[in-house]
Amino acid sequence: MPDQSFPLHHESSGLANAPVEQVFAVLDDPQELAAHMGESSMMMLGSRMSITVEAGGGRVIGSKVRMRGRMVGIRLSLEEVITKRQVPATKVWETIGTPELLVISHYRMGFELTRNGASSLVRVYIDYSLPIKPPGSWLGYWLGAVYARWCTRQMVMGVARHFT
Repeated sequence: MPDQSFPLHHESSGLANAPVEQVFAVLDDPQELAAHMGESSMMMLGSRMSITVEAGGGRVIGSKVRMRGRMVGIRLSLEEVITKRQVPATKVWETIGTPELLVISHYRMGFELTRNGASSLVRVYIDYSLPIKPPGSWLGYWLGAVYARWCTRQMVMGVARHFT
């Protein structure tokens, strides 16, 4: 049964040419995992977000990760907490507090790794809700799924590129 606080879902999968232990080590680093948020891109309208990690480095349950930035003059920020971490198979984190985002609101994200011979099958997912106030509610209706797809794909493609 889906979690009603995160009614929407998207996931992306792909292969990384390395064993799950090595792939987990890369994805376990929030700076590496969210590198696409720190780069200027069309999806971010040329903007980028800075990523800071508190004690634990985003590699222990309860560790917090913060992202901040601006997009077309609008302040963006969020705080995440690591809620599940089982080396080398899975990791889950979710937003806490009140995220200041444009097209999605609260979310839970995670990845799962499965051995596939000498490679690893990587599955990255996001369960999310849309903003409830305009203009985010309007933007989310049209662009929330586009952003969710872009974000999960960027994470899968990033780790696959890391091992090529």
